[in-house]
Amino acid sequence: MANGWEQVRNARRALLERNAELEALESALDRLCGPGGGPATVQRGGLLSFAAPAGMGKTALLAEVRARAAAHGCTVLSARGGEQEHGMAFHVVRQLVQPVLAMYDESASRTVLGSWYDIVAPAIGLVADAGTSVPDPTGVRDGLDWLVTRLAVQQAPTVLVLDDAHWADQESLSWLTAFAPRAENLPMLVVVAYRPEELPRDAAPFRKLAERHATRPFVLTPLTCDAVAHIIRDAVGETAEDKFCTECWAVTDGNPFEAVELAAGLRERGLKGVRADLPALRELASAVKGKGLTDRLDRLGGAAVRLAWAVAVLGTSATSDITAGVAALDSGSAVEAVAQLREARILARDEAPDGVLQFAHPLIATAVHRAIPAALRVGMHNMAAEAVVEAGLGPTVAARHLLEVPCQGDDWVVLRLRQAAREYVRAGAPDAARRFLARALREPPSPENRAAVLFEVGAATFLSAPEVTVNYLREALEEPDVDPELREAIIYRLAQALAHTDKVAEAAALAADEARRTSLPDTRLRMQAENFVWSAFRADEPDSAARSRRLTQLADDLTGDGLAERYILGLRAWDCVVLGEPAATALRYAEAALVGGLSWTEDNRGFEVPVAVAMTFMYCDQPGRAEELFTRGMAECERKGWRGAHLAFGHALLGYIRYRRGALAEAETLVREGLRIAERVGGAVPAQWYAIGILVEILLARGRVQDAQELADHFSYGDVVPNAVVYPDSRTVYSELLLARGLHRHAEHHLKAVGRRLEARGMRNPAWCPWQLHLARATALTDSPRAVELAEEGVRRARRFGTATAVGEALHCAATVIGGGRALKLLAEAVRELEHSPAGYALAEALVDHGAALRRAGLPQDAAERLYRGLEGAVHCGADGLAERARDELSAAGLRPLQLHSTGTEVLTAQERAAAERLALGWATSRIAEELATPETVVTRLLSSVCRKMGTDYAGLPRLLETSAAATVPDGPPLR
Repeated sequence: MANGWEQVRNARRALLERNAELEALESALDRLCGPGGGPATVQRGGLLSFAAPAGMGKTALLAEVRARAAAHGCTVLSARGGEQEHGMAFHVVRQLVQPVLAMYDESASRTVLGSWYDIVAPAIGLVADAGTSVPDPTGVRDGLDWLVTRLAVQQAPTVLVLDDAHWADQESLSWLTAFAPRAENLPMLVVVAYRPEELPRDAAPFRKLAERHATRPFVLTPLTCDAVAHIIRDAVGETAEDKFCTECWAVTDGNPFEAVELAAGLRERGLKGVRADLPALRELASAVKGKGLTDRLDRLGGAAVRLAWAVAVLGTSATSDITAGVAALDSGSAVEAVAQLREARILARDEAPDGVLQFAHPLIATAVHRAIPAALRVGMHNMAAEAVVEAGLGPTVAARHLLEVPCQGDDWVVLRLRQAAREYVRAGAPDAARRFLARALREPPSPENRAAVLFEVGAATFLSAPEVTVNYLREALEEPDVDPELREAIIYRLAQALAHTDKVAEAAALAADEARRTSLPDTRLRMQAENFVWSAFRADEPDSAARSRRLTQLADDLTGDGLAERYILGLRAWDCVVLGEPAATALRYAEAALVGGLSWTEDNRGFEVPVAVAMTFMYCDQPGRAEELFTRGMAECERKGWRGAHLAFGHALLGYIRYRRGALAEAETLVREGLRIAERVGGAVPAQWYAIGILVEILLARGRVQDAQELADHFSYGDVVPNAVVYPDSRTVYSELLLARGLHRHAEHHLKAVGRRLEARGMRNPAWCPWQLHLARATALTDSPRAVELAEEGVRRARRFGTATAVGEALHCAATVIGGGRALKLLAEAVRELEHSPAGYALAEALVDHGAALRRAGLPQDAAERLYRGLEGAVHCGADGLAERARDELSAAGLRPLQLHSTGTEVLTAQERAAAERLALGWATSRIAEELATPETVVTRLLSSVCRKMGTDYAGLPRLLETSAAATVPDGPPLR
């Protein structure tokens, strides 16, 4: 027969004084499932949150949520934060999804999760290690978004319930905080309950989400005296006197947990609730919580006390067998102790579905754990760690207990902590890994393992605190007799951390010192490559010319045999670009770097060089090839779960390539996505600088000067100059914005500073940084001779680099500055050059300016042809400001804009392909015109369209035509 507490606690009755909360629940379920259980026209989810101190009935309310959701036919995903488990990464997430995925074996799970398997399987506990892949936290969160969205849709309607969210692990809670707003557009209702006063500081985003106006939490209030009286009379009978019930309300403060516990005690004692029972009432009230509760436990005897302590220590690992072992009880004594504790209302009547013993309420669990004598609690955690390892529960479960054990220099402890950290790194939880490794250092590890542990904790800290990584790795290098392979990895990661903390010069010097120190040829070559990487990206490199000479000498002796050699060849290609050496030379090195593969996701390698090689193709008028490399590299990152800074860079720079081709709307979308990812990763990461500058240029090209200014103001873009090389150069971009606003003097000041900096480093390519051309425009009104001199020097430098885009843009600038009759010739030449380039926007701008100059020169027919083509190009590019200017010029010439002929597609027409194929064979445009029986001017326009659509200049056409003809299926991934 059930005892009095079970009768009081388990009776299925209406929750008292929770009508508003239950009405909100029913309303939310009606929106999700349809009113009255009928089908919903549109299944709409949302967020419902309940907040209250301990014991106010949150758990009972969420039990009602689960019951009503099930009655509505919903799939229920349920989890609970644990006081002892809040440091275990993804503990809550695993509770939510594992029951649903438990029906699948590994093969079926791979089918269900698809390409996300290797990324999320370790996080959700399907495997400890999904291979060599180490995803970043952003990738894991994206994978969890995908998985839970799929569950929500496939098993709709779905209700996700999280109790005790204040104890949820950081990784799960941050994921849920970001995911929960999506529920409004999914057939999923998210219901959470938490204690506001116990939310940790790092849960501020969760608090903000829960407390926002549209989804303010329902704050559970204490029960009234009438409600407590109802509970008391339900337990002891209607004869309970009003004064007695009022006293019960007073001693419990209307706390539902305490009221129910008190009522159960009264029933067990056989009290009737009369005046004579008041002394016993006060005695029972003191036993409900705090010391009274532990006294109640002590009265059960030593075996029951030890078992309760073991359950408190083990938490969600408290199966009967493990608990008995930690409590040092035989199986018979353990069974008897469990029965006693259930009878005493300390343990829940039933085990959890996975056979874990549970306390009747979290308040009891907290009180019991705190009551364990400190020395004994430490010993029990030590025993628990050994027991869970022996039971096969894994190192992360054991490590949670080892955090509570004093440091004793135990190699077994260090081993388990390192194993747990490795699992968490592979699960995309580096912060959890860092906690375990920091504890391993304090153990401490043996001298021969100390450098390795320092390296591991430094690597785990890198994403969240690279400045701390620097300290750990410097300390690792000071250890004696570090293994050469480990030392190489430490140097590489330390250089990365220094660069990410704006100490690029130190990163370069570190690699250079190691290259001189090592006697290993492979290590020396790699360190030379690292030195060249960070030197190239230093904004304040003191002797760029010497570094370029060393790089040239080294690269000329290499064949690309091995990754380090290919990195150096790629760096030489990039150096050619920024120095303004002939584009053909840069392309030759870039192609050599790609032979054998240049992956974006090599272990212990940065992706800076592969990105620089891809950008080399863009600057060398082969943006189509650059896009090909970016698409492949970004796909690699996504497959590996690198969806943070890597994808932020990828989207931003892919947007830059599209901008250079003239696809401005698409470029803006890509760059905004890159900026979004960069902000999501954590504020002012380097990718953000790239994205902001590129986006400013795109907005200016689209004629949205005010939007560009607001963007710059929002990020203080003009106020801070990064210590690393950023492209497009941030001060040059800001000067473009100033010029667009008519602030020529301010622009001149900034551009002169850029010139001094880049000239000192020999960076003289106007295709890479057109500071000289912009300075010519800035000084045209105040110092015309100087402006002309600057523009003409820009043209000379562009001709040296040799791309049609660079030459055409430089000629366009020179025409703007020089003016007069010579400007017409320069503009005509600029148009001819740009017709050979893939730069759609630059061509459209040159056409409009040439047309305007022809109109002013009294040549309306010639002007019309240029203006119509310029207008068509501007509209195709999405350059609204330029299109409006073209229309104004046509109107001034007495002409009306004609219907545009652009197809809006990137597919080559039959005529375009025919002209391109003949050009690829080396035919002159005159011969092509004769063969196709069309004017040569038409052939020139056809080929211009081909260049824009295919993303290449004339030189790159043969390869791209071969690729498009042969590649009906995509190429495989690059060799690694």
